[in-house]
Amino acid sequence: MPLKAEEYEELTRHGLNGVICFQETYHKANYKRYHPRGMKSKFEWRVDGFDRMGQAGVHKIGMGVLIGLEDWRTDVTMMAYHLRYLQKHYWKTKYSVNFPRMRPSENGGFQPNVVMSDRELAQLTFAMRIFDHDVDISYSTRESAAFRDSMATLGVTTMSAESKTEPGGYYSYPQTLEQFHVSDERKAVEVERALKRLGREPVWKDWDQAFDAAAR
Repeated sequence: MPLKAEEYEELTRHGLNGVICFQETYHKANYKRYHPRGMKSKFEWRVDGFDRMGQAGVHKIGMGVLIGLEDWRTDVTMMAYHLRYLQKHYWKTKYSVNFPRMRPSENGGFQPNVVMSDRELAQLTFAMRIFDHDVDISYSTRESAAFRDSMATLGVTTMSAESKTEPGGYYSYPQTLEQFHVSDERKAVEVERALKRLGREPVWKDWDQAFDAAAR
């Protein structure tokens, strides 16, 4: 859940480098249906959280919509407008975008309202890359290994690996409350080898913090 600006400022002073927060959908009227209770139910607080991150000087902000809730073309267009706004007002910050497709939940409960094909996701990726040549485009492990590999040379710049999707997943093992099915179950080293076979240079990036410290 997005924090207050002063909380982001304090965390940044203690080494916070980036924050990822998915708006999930920009459809305000239906947002409450998906998040009826708790802090996450506050649409304005969540969408304004990106401003608070920028005001606090967070080095990198990750944003995304969840494909499957509402019309994906509308949601992604709204995210693109939001991205442009943030880039204009917080130009020192770097940005990444993500548009994961909904997968069946562990208990088979909530199912996607909209289904996006591989072809449509590829089209969206190309459109986002044309829209912004520099923004970081991320693919999660919700996508299959074959599809992620095929897109690694076509606009995608960041991929996760060995992801845990259950709350507290990196702390509590084994997984117990998986929120979404992981399609690409390869180890990080396997993803690295696949990228090298494609002629890409995997970068295990951890040096932004040094640049931030020098700037301060």
